[in-house]
Amino acid sequence: MLRRIRELEQENKVLREAAAYLSQANLKLGGTSPK
Repeated sequence: MLRRIRELEQENKVLREAAAYLSQANLKLGGTSPK
């Protein structure tokens, strides 16, 4: 059970980093925020 939790936490970390990277890339490309 703990191993599965660690796996999910690792996946969440990767997804957060990917989302942050894509957000920065979008800003650099002059993309508009959906606000």
